[in-house]
Formats: sequence, C-alpha cells, structure tokens
Amino acid sequence: MYFFFFFLTPSLLSKRCPSNIQAQNLTRVSAFLLMNFSEDADLQPILFGLFLSMYLVTVLGNLLIILVVSSDSHLHTPMYFFLSNLSLADIGFISTTVPNMIVNIQTHNDVISYAGCLTQMSFFAIFVCMDYMLLTVMAYDRFVAICHPLHYPVIMNPRLCGFLVLVSFLLSLLDFQLHNLMILKITSFKNVEISSFFCDPSQLLNLSCSDTYSNIIVKYILIVIYGLFPIAGIFFSYYKIISSILRIPSSGGKYKAFSTCGSHLAVVGLFLGTAFGVYFGSSVSHSPRKGAVASLMYTVVTPMLNPFIYSLRNRDIKSALRRLHSKSQHSW
Repeated sequence: MYFFFFFLTPSLLSKRCPSNIQAQNLTRVSAFLLMNFSEDADLQPILFGLFLSMYLVTVLGNLLIILVVSSDSHLHTPMYFFLSNLSLADIGFISTTVPNMIVNIQTHNDVISYAGCLTQMSFFAIFVCMDYMLLTVMAYDRFVAICHPLHYPVIMNPRLCGFLVLVSFLLSLLDFQLHNLMILKITSFKNVEISSFFCDPSQLLNLSCSDTYSNIIVKYILIVIYGLFPIAGIFFSYYKIISSILRIPSSGGKYKAFSTCGSHLAVVGLFLGTAFGVYFGSSVSHSPRKGAVASLMYTVVTPMLNPFIYSLRNRDIKSALRRLHSKSQHSW
C-alpha cells in the first residue's frame, strides 16, 4: 500500500543525480545512512526508553491476543483466526524497524549496510503487505457475517480461511520479490542518506537515478494489486455492511451488528488514516524529518494500538481474558 502513496506523492529528495563518474562511484555503495531523530545527547536515553517501551508493549500485547485466541475455544472462529494472524504480522512488522532503531540510538551509529538495508526492506515489505491483506480479508469476513449470516458457517469454512491467509502470505512474498527486483536494478544513486529511520522501499526508490521502463511497469502492477484492489474491497465490504445494518428495524439489532465489526473498522481507519496522513502530509511539508516522525504513526503506533482496540472494544476478548485470568489463579 505504501507503494501506492509513493507513486502519487513527490520525492522528499530534491538533489540531482550525480555525474557519470560520481554515479559509477555511488553504484558500489556498501552502506546507507539512516535519519537520526535528534542529535541532542540528552534526548538519546529518553528516545531509547520510549521506543523500547513501545516495542515491548506491542510484542506483549499481540502475543497476549494470540494466546487468548488459541487457548479459548469460544474464540475458535474465522474472525479471531484472522485476528491472531494479524497480531503475528504486527509483531513481525514492528520487529523489522524498532529493534534496529533502538540499537542505533544506543550505539550512536546510524549506518546500515547495503545487505542489511535490503534485508530490512524485504521483511518490512512482507509484513506491511501481510497486515494490509489481512485487514482486507477481515473486511470480507465481516461482510459475510453481517450480510449473509445464515450462510456464514458454510462460506467461511476452515479450508477457505486457511486459503485466504495463504494467499495473503503469497501476495506479500510477491510484493517483496518485486521490490527487491526494482532495488537491485538501480545502477546509480543520488545519495546514500535515507530520509527515514529505516530502509523504506519508497525512500530507496527515491534515491534512484534511473527509472527504466520495466520499473514503471512494475510500479503500475503494484499500484493495482496492492493499492486499488484492497482499498476497493474494504470500501465495498463496508458499503454493503452499512447498508445491511441500516435495514435492521431495531436500534438494539443495529448496535449488535455494528459492534461485531467496530474493532476492525477502528483498526482499518487507524492504519489507512495514518498512512494517508504520512504520505500526503510529507508531500505538503517537504520536510524529511517531519515525514520520518510521521511514519512512526503507522510503523510503530498502529501495531501497538491494535491489541488495545481489540481487547477494550471487544466483549468476547474481554470475556476470554477474564477466563484466562481465573484459570491462571486456580492453577496457582
């Protein structure tokens, strides 16, 4: 999805491509320089503690969701099966960026090797795409549950649920392969400074001095597969969901139907809203540092808030947490 926004917004880098001799030297880059949030030495311990705390909260919160869903038989349904996979993707998503950033803050070293940058970019592409695809699948699940409740157990059978997760994973692998193909074809770079705290694929492509015809074709493929189709699927699903809810005569029935998809709608709004804000906000401000700070919203804050949204707004999760707590007390 981030590729969709990258293609619509201008580059944050305004530097021209180097001359032929300089380009040949930059072709053999061995490392990139990531952006540092602050040069103030007094702020480094604060940033270290802040990001470490956010990382631990995110990992522990999502692990708790996975534990609750797997241990409680009441939650062995398609919706919570997708939720546990989303939590797993969120753990991988934040683990590709924050640990490296924490180490950089502690060591005061913002250099990342070329191989390390490609590795981080690859895992980031896989997990962010997996996140996005699972949110799309969950929108379809809520559409079937609300618009076709009588056929829901038949349509959303375990085989289809497993197939949808497998397709999401395979599409994520394809996304990672296409990005790697484009990055490896870059023959010259404008600079080795990346305007982000991690190896964002869009930032690496912004550093390219060459934009071949094949790269343009791949860009359009990525826009259609990973941008337009999922967004259209989510909007269509919720259009049908809202239409069905509005036809329910009783207000209690409307509230009950909406509560089943309220948590997912909040997560989708948070994920898409922060992503739109990051990329379109960056295009207005033209400030790399502001863009890097804003990107924290969907790369760090969103995965951290997902467990809270599903646990605080979801009655089934809260009941399962109470049952798990009571079991742990009896075991002691």
